[in-house]
Amino acid sequence: MLSSSDQQALLAWYDAHQRDLPWRAIRDPWAILLSEVLLQQTQVSRGLVYWQRMLAEFPTLADMANAPVEAVLKAWEGAGYYSRARRLHALTRQVMLPGSDGGFDGELPDTYDALLTLPGIGPYTAAAVASIAFGQSVACVDGNIRRVMARTTANPSPSPAEVQAWADATLEHKRPGDWNQALMELGATVCTPKRVRCTDCPLRQTCRGQDTPDAFPLPASPKVKSLELTAVVANDVNGLPMLTQRPMAGMFAGLWGPTYLDGHVDVVGCTEVGTVRHALSHRKITVRVLLQSETADGVGTQPSSVAMSNMDSKVLEVARQQGHEG
Repeated sequence: MLSSSDQQALLAWYDAHQRDLPWRAIRDPWAILLSEVLLQQTQVSRGLVYWQRMLAEFPTLADMANAPVEAVLKAWEGAGYYSRARRLHALTRQVMLPGSDGGFDGELPDTYDALLTLPGIGPYTAAAVASIAFGQSVACVDGNIRRVMARTTANPSPSPAEVQAWADATLEHKRPGDWNQALMELGATVCTPKRVRCTDCPLRQTCRGQDTPDAFPLPASPKVKSLELTAVVANDVNGLPMLTQRPMAGMFAGLWGPTYLDGHVDVVGCTEVGTVRHALSHRKITVRVLLQSETADGVGTQPSSVAMSNMDSKVLEVARQQGHEG
């Protein structure tokens, strides 16, 4: 476990070297929650852009709750993992409900247990918001903290329970929010997966894994599935694509796009115009793009007016280029 001198050294390092991130300079629980949700699966540089965009569009929790989910998805466009946006919208609606209906009377709850009852909020986010926004003594665990724990204790494969127990035991209770952020900052900037900067680490005096940091923790075997789809793009008389909104469940739920078919499918009246490859964290998608030869009946949709995934945008761009060449 970390000693009190380790705690003091890490907090002093954090005070001197933390990155200048805007959500660290405020105590608005809504803005802090938004930053934590965005940064779960988005790099900080990109997360900052979307955090500013979302706050401009929805300055308060109530603003998002009063907006349709389509508006939230549109503002989220490009950030990826759109289930986060849908759950965040559902969270705001629940918070706005009166307490008698299972809500929180418009105020984000300030305890770990209450936060954990909200849509899309898991143990990490609940602990982060409770400690950073409300000063609650709750320890966070994320990938960065797991790596710091594995190296300082020389544990090559710590279980989730072991990491949580370590985090709980080392929590600095006077500044819990800063402490959690300090551990994460250390993992993100010094105790990194590669090119570790052990000489700059405030915990180097007691770290048991500093001689062979690359051995801790052992890398997990990624499980990436391959998916093959066929996209059928049809345009109206004005050249606008015929788009439909996906159901609110499944891949890219709630977003708009052309028609997709599973597998390698030939469609009568269509010409193959290209291939799009799109990678997600858990799957690699190959899309064979077909362009319908005949003009479609009905009125198409301006892509910029609806929320779309990057994959859908790439598919439409392949079809558009072929249409111009034709």
